[in-house]
Amino acid sequence: MKPGDNCKILKIYLSEDSRYKGHNLYHALVIKLKEIGMAGVTVTRGLESYGKSRAIHDMKILDLSSSLPIIIEVIDEYAMIKKAMPIVNEMVKEGLVITTDVNVIKYGKE
Repeated sequence: MKPGDNCKILKIYLSEDSRYKGHNLYHALVIKLKEIGMAGVTVTRGLESYGKSRAIHDMKILDLSSSLPIIIEVIDEYAMIKKAMPIVNEMVKEGLVITTDVNVIKYGKE
Protein backbone atom coordinates (compact mmCIF):
# COMPACT_ATOMS: atom_id res chain seq x y z
CA MET A 1 0.00 0.00 0.00
CA LYS A 2 1.33 3.43 -0.91
CA PRO A 3 0.06 7.01 -1.19
CA GLY A 4 -2.24 7.48 -4.14
CA ASP A 5 -3.53 3.93 -3.94
CA ASN A 6 -7.26 3.52 -3.96
CA CYS A 7 -7.87 1.17 -1.10
CA LYS A 8 -10.69 -0.10 1.09
CA ILE A 9 -11.40 0.43 4.74
CA LEU A 10 -12.90 -2.45 6.66
CA LYS A 11 -14.66 -1.36 9.85
CA ILE A 12 -15.91 -3.83 12.41
CA TYR A 13 -18.17 -2.68 15.24
CA LEU A 14 -18.59 -5.08 18.13
CA SER A 15 -18.92 -5.24 21.89
CA GLU A 16 -15.89 -5.20 24.14
CA ASP A 17 -17.12 -8.39 25.81
CA SER A 18 -17.33 -10.33 22.50
CA ARG A 19 -15.22 -13.47 22.69
CA TYR A 20 -13.51 -15.84 20.26
CA LYS A 21 -12.18 -19.16 21.55
CA GLY A 22 -11.88 -17.77 25.07
CA HIS A 23 -10.09 -14.54 24.09
CA ASN A 24 -11.26 -10.98 23.41
CA LEU A 25 -12.60 -11.00 19.86
CA TYR A 26 -10.96 -7.71 18.98
CA HIS A 27 -7.53 -9.00 20.05
CA ALA A 28 -8.03 -12.31 18.23
CA LEU A 29 -8.92 -10.37 15.07
CA VAL A 30 -5.80 -8.19 15.34
CA ILE A 31 -3.62 -11.32 15.62
CA LYS A 32 -5.31 -13.07 12.65
CA LEU A 33 -5.19 -9.96 10.46
CA LYS A 34 -1.50 -9.49 11.25
CA GLU A 35 -0.85 -13.13 10.36
CA ILE A 36 -2.30 -12.67 6.87
CA GLY A 37 -0.24 -9.52 6.28
CA MET A 38 -2.72 -6.66 6.54
CA ALA A 39 -1.08 -3.22 6.27
CA GLY A 40 -2.34 -2.17 9.70
CA VAL A 41 -5.17 -2.47 12.19
CA THR A 42 -6.45 0.03 14.78
CA VAL A 43 -8.77 -0.82 17.66
CA THR A 44 -10.73 2.01 19.29
CA ARG A 45 -12.85 1.78 22.42
CA GLY A 46 -16.01 3.84 22.32
CA LEU A 47 -17.51 5.79 25.19
CA GLU A 48 -21.16 5.21 24.43
CA SER A 49 -23.27 3.42 21.84
CA TYR A 50 -26.44 1.67 20.91
CA GLY A 51 -27.21 -0.63 18.03
CA LYS A 52 -29.82 -3.03 16.77
CA SER A 53 -31.07 -3.88 20.27
CA ARG A 54 -31.47 -0.15 21.07
CA ALA A 55 -29.88 -0.76 24.50
CA ILE A 56 -27.51 2.07 25.41
CA HIS A 57 -24.03 1.00 26.48
CA ASP A 58 -22.03 3.68 28.25
CA MET A 59 -19.24 4.23 30.72
CA LYS A 60 -20.24 5.74 34.01
CA ILE A 61 -17.75 7.01 36.60
CA LEU A 62 -18.49 4.24 39.12
CA ASP A 63 -19.54 1.56 36.65
CA LEU A 64 -16.77 0.47 34.31
CA SER A 65 -18.78 -1.37 31.71
CA SER A 66 -17.29 -4.34 29.87
CA SER A 67 -19.75 -4.08 26.99
CA LEU A 68 -18.58 -0.79 25.52
CA PRO A 69 -18.30 -0.49 21.75
CA ILE A 70 -15.11 -1.52 20.00
CA ILE A 71 -14.30 -0.33 16.48
CA ILE A 72 -11.66 -2.18 14.49
CA GLU A 73 -10.38 -0.35 11.40
CA VAL A 74 -8.31 -1.99 8.68
CA ILE A 75 -7.10 -0.10 5.60
CA ASP A 76 -5.44 -1.96 2.76
CA GLU A 77 -5.64 -2.75 -0.92
CA TYR A 78 -8.88 -4.30 -2.15
CA ALA A 79 -7.26 -7.73 -2.63
CA MET A 80 -6.12 -7.81 1.00
CA ILE A 81 -9.50 -6.73 2.36
CA LYS A 82 -11.09 -9.44 0.21
CA LYS A 83 -8.61 -11.95 1.67
CA ALA A 84 -9.58 -10.89 5.21
CA MET A 85 -13.34 -11.21 4.73
CA PRO A 86 -13.64 -15.02 5.21
CA ILE A 87 -11.72 -14.71 8.48
CA VAL A 88 -13.90 -11.82 9.65
CA ASN A 89 -17.09 -13.64 8.64
CA GLU A 90 -16.00 -16.74 10.55
CA MET A 91 -14.95 -14.91 13.71
CA VAL A 92 -17.55 -12.11 14.00
CA LYS A 93 -20.92 -13.59 14.90
CA GLU A 94 -22.58 -10.37 16.10
CA GLY A 95 -21.97 -6.73 15.28
CA LEU A 96 -21.64 -4.58 12.18
CA VAL A 97 -19.08 -5.05 9.40
CA ILE A 98 -18.72 -2.49 6.61
CA THR A 99 -16.30 -1.61 3.83
CA THR A 100 -15.93 1.51 1.78
CA ASP A 101 -13.42 3.03 -0.62
CA VAL A 102 -10.61 5.24 0.67
CA ASN A 103 -7.82 7.18 -0.99
CA VAL A 104 -4.49 6.79 0.82
CA ILE A 105 -2.77 10.18 1.21
CA LYS A 106 0.11 9.13 3.46
CA TYR A 107 1.28 5.80 4.84
CA GLY A 108 4.28 5.59 7.19
CA LYS A 109 7.33 7.82 7.19
CA GLU A 110 8.45 9.62 4.07
